[in-house]
Amino acid sequence: MKKRVWINLFVAFLVFGLLFTVSCAKKTVVADPTIEDQAAADAKAKAEAERIKQQKLEDELAKQRALEEAKKAASGQRFQNQDVHFSYDSSEISSMAKMLLKEKAAYLKENSLISATIEGHCDERGTTDYNLALGERRATAVKGYLANLGVSASRLNTISYGEEKPVDTGKSEESYRKNRRAHFVIE
Repeated sequence: MKKRVWINLFVAFLVFGLLFTVSCAKKTVVADPTIEDQAAADAKAKAEAERIKQQKLEDELAKQRALEEAKKAASGQRFQNQDVHFSYDSSEISSMAKMLLKEKAAYLKENSLISATIEGHCDERGTTDYNLALGERRATAVKGYLANLGVSASRLNTISYGEEKPVDTGKSEESYRKNRRAHFVIE
């Protein structure tokens, strides 16, 4: 019987201990968000969405600017790399050259801050003095044509190199044709 009393006492303490432990357990209280908290969270979410939208817009504008700059650089390269060619012993502007000069005039009008130097070149035939004079006539003819198309003459400088700076050093008619030119350099 003694054994039974001890078992009952043990079970009673065990039940009492379990009830005490469960009733004293820490409880988490979940508070309902107040209207102010919800409004603050909504405002924060709205501000973050607006920031993301603004960042996307700025990124798109940066891409567009980079693309425009690349196009401008390509236009500038094309402007400088396309020479106006002349016939032998002539400073007369051909119809093909006039079309090219119209493109160059449009480029200069679009880029009003750009000035250019027009270099007059000749092939190696003729004396140095004659070729310098012919190169000057070619550069001046191109400048005059561009001025007639509406480009301010003050933005255009001329210089003659005569036969001093050939593009092609060959002795063929094809080489000579390449060297009879007006070349543009953006300043």
